[in-house]
Amino acid sequence: MSDSSGPNSATQKHFLFVCVENSNRSQMAEAFARIHGGKRIEAYSAGSRPSGTINSKAIASMKEIGYDLSRHQSKSLSEIPDIEFDFVATMGCGDACPFVRAKQREDWNIPDPKALPPEDFRTVRDLIETKVIEPSLTFGPVPRITNRLVATHNYPMSYP
Repeated sequence: MSDSSGPNSATQKHFLFVCVENSNRSQMAEAFARIHGGKRIEAYSAGSRPSGTINSKAIASMKEIGYDLSRHQSKSLSEIPDIEFDFVATMGCGDACPFVRAKQREDWNIPDPKALPPEDFRTVRDLIETKVIEPSLTFGPVPRITNRLVATHNYPMSYP
C-alpha cells in the first residue's frame, strides 16, 4: 500500500470500496462517494484481482448521469494508501480485507452487473448510489447534488 493519504487527510473522511476486479461496482461506488461526498470524503476503490480495465457498461452508465468514469483506473489493494479508513465496503463478492484497517466495515451483497442488460445495469448503479449515500450521512450532511442529477434521478431539490 502507498503511504500517502492525500493533501487534506486531517479533515477528510476516507472511504474504500472493494470488489474482485475493480471494474464495475467498486468503481461506481467510488464515483458516487466523490459526487456526494464533495471535499469531505476522499474515496478510493480497489480489487483483490483487478482486471486492469473499467467495464465499458459502467463507463456508459455513469456517463448517463454526467460522470466520466473513463478517467478511473482498475487498482489492486496494494495501491491504496496505508491508512485506517473511516469506512470500507465490499460489494458482496466474497472479498475479505483483513489487512485494510477500517473504523467501519460493511458487505453490501450487490449483484455483479457485468453481464446484465443496460436497464438492469442502471438498477444496480442506482442501488450502489443509495448504499454510498447512507454511510456518507454518518459523517455529516450530504452536499446538495446538481440539478442535472436531481433531474436524472428524480430526487427532491433539497436533498439532505
